[in-house]
Formats: sequence, structure tokens, C-alpha cells
Amino acid sequence: MKKILSALIPMLLISGLCLATTYPVATEQEFILAAGKVIGGDEIVIKDGTYNNWHVTLAANGSKSKPVVVRAEHTGNVIFTQSTAKPIFMVRGLYNVIDGIVFKECVMSKPFGSLITLNSSYNCRITNCILEKNTAKAQFMPLFTISGPGHYNQVDNCTFTGNIDVQDVQVRVEKTACPQYTLINNNIFQNKDKVKWPNVNGGECVQIGQDPINLGTIVANTIVRNNRFIRCNAEPEVISNKCSGNKYISNYFEDCDGELVMRGGHDCLVDSNEFKGGLGGVRLCGTGHIVTNNIISDVKTGIRLYYGMAAGKTEIGFYIAASNCIVKNNTITNAQTGILVGDSKNQDWTGKFNTTTYPSRVMQDVPPANNTIGDNTFKNTVNNVVYQ
Repeated sequence: MKKILSALIPMLLISGLCLATTYPVATEQEFILAAGKVIGGDEIVIKDGTYNNWHVTLAANGSKSKPVVVRAEHTGNVIFTQSTAKPIFMVRGLYNVIDGIVFKECVMSKPFGSLITLNSSYNCRITNCILEKNTAKAQFMPLFTISGPGHYNQVDNCTFTGNIDVQDVQVRVEKTACPQYTLINNNIFQNKDKVKWPNVNGGECVQIGQDPINLGTIVANTIVRNNRFIRCNAEPEVISNKCSGNKYISNYFEDCDGELVMRGGHDCLVDSNEFKGGLGGVRLCGTGHIVTNNIISDVKTGIRLYYGMAAGKTEIGFYIAASNCIVKNNTITNAQTGILVGDSKNQDWTGKFNTTTYPSRVMQDVPPANNTIGDNTFKNTVNNVVYQ
């Protein structure tokens, strides 16, 4: 018996060390104390209720098999509603998850208002959250931000409804740091009204990169996949790509007063998306994009290739002409124009942007060039392909 007990005791001790701990919390201070203790496999469970005036940081290190999870006691029953000038949840570290929290009627203001920021985080995730009628008091403020030198972060299965004057999800690209391999998938973006900001700008549902003129060549490797965009009318760019090497796959757009826009950057893939009604489908600036297998119907123009102030990957231009792009195997139905090659010809941007910050010519007079356009299907379009 002594031998058996001697063998069992170490095993029981090891087993005890491996047990996960759950920390129920109902105040900001309780969360802060729990966040300082958690290890891989632990959970911080926020009790059902309505909360405000939280600003907390989770900087734990979980693992792939044992992440650290912050979750609602019951999905949908933990509601944050507050004004904030800094992130409510700041997430750093490895394999951390925010799950099932509602943010409703929050008001974000400068300098750093946001709801959740993943900063210098690795393999972290925001999932099953609901964001409803949140408002920004300044232009270009996102609900969720992914920033810093992290990688493999994810935003999935979240619902964004009726948010006002905000960017919903932003991957922040800076000269010194760019998150890699971010995945934005299986989310719903819906019922977003036009922003009040100048030039109707700053209301993207998804924005990857912010400075296409100076930082457009930075490669982010973001994937935006299997999302739904319904009545997203905040500005002309429902999705705004402003850096390189990203993929937009199998997303669905319905009655959006905007497009999937390669505003800048190069070598992106736009594949197997569906656009039904609204302003249009895909708009292209930059070099080397591949636009294939998309279904576009009931729009004015299906795919637009822009003139620029310059062409290629090494030149600087406020717009870079669409060149060396592949536009194939797309189906465009019930459009005035299927594909327009040469949109915004000879636009004069004098006085409309800062030429010191953006050292670019002001005339949009460089035509699209060396693009491959073929094997597309047109049904009931007035003009299939127009060159100008």
C-alpha cells in the first residue's frame, strides 16, 4: 500500500497543477487581479450585467491547446456601454481570447478610444462579440484595432450592427510594425449609415493599412474571408485595402453604397466574392492584383480600374494606376458597365491633399496598363468592357 501511495501522490500533484482555474469577476479591479494570475487554460468569466468605466489589459501567455479565455458568463448578457478615450480591453501576449461580449452605445473619443485593441499580440482572438450603435466622436476611429508586430490574430463570428461614424475593424500598418497573417472571417457587418465626416471618409467596415501613398508596399498577409456586408453605406469603401499581399475571399455584399476597394498596395487576391445591388463591385489601384471568380449583379459598374498619378511599385502617387492586374472568370449581370478600364481619367487633385506629406503629382493622368482581362461572363450589361 505504501508503494502504491508513493506512486500516486506525485501523479495527483502533477494533475492538480494541470487543472485550469476559473476567475469570476464583476468589477474592473477583480478583472485586473485575475489578469495578473491567469496561465494557459484559465478563464476569466465576466458575470452577467451591464458595465462601464472599465479600462483593462490582458497580457497573459497561453498556448494553442490552452489559451487564456475572457468570456461572458452567458453570451450576449455581458454588456459594456461607456464613453472611452482609450481601449476598454487591451490585449497583448500569446493565445488570448475575448469571447461573447456585447458593446452597445459606447462613445469613443481621442486620443485612443477603441473597444478592443490587440497590440503586439500573437495568436489572439476576438470571437462571438456583438457591437451595436457605437459612436466615434472623431474621424478614423476603429471599434477593433490590430496593431504592432504581432501575428496570426483573428476576429471571427462577430456582429457589427448600426455603428455610427466609426471604422469597424482596422489592421494598423506602420513603418516600424505591421501585424502579419490577421484573419477576419465569418463576421456580419450591417445597417451602417453614411458618416458625417468630411469627404464622406472614415467609415470602412474593414480597413487594412492607412497610408497607401508612403506605406502601400508593406506586406500584411491579411485574409478577409466569408464575411457578410449588408446595407453598409457609411462611405464609398466598404473594405479598404491600403497595403500589399492581402486576400479577400468568399465575402458577400448586398445593397452596399460602396465597393471592395484596392485603394493602394499591390499583389492582392480578390476571389469568389459576391456583390448584389448597391454601388458596385471591385475598384482597383496598384499593381499585380488578381480579381477572379467574383459574381456581381444589379450594380452600375462591376469592376473599375483606375488612372493614377504614377504606375508601378516604386513610384509614389496619391493614386497608383492599375497595372499588371488579372481580371478573369468573373460573372457580371444587370450592370450599366461590366468592366471599366480607365476610371477617373485626368482628375485634378490640386489643393486636395498635402503634397509634403504625400509627395505625389496632382494630375491623375497615368492610364492603366498591361492588365489581363478575359474569360469574363456578361449578362444583360449595356457595355461589357469599356476603355477610356
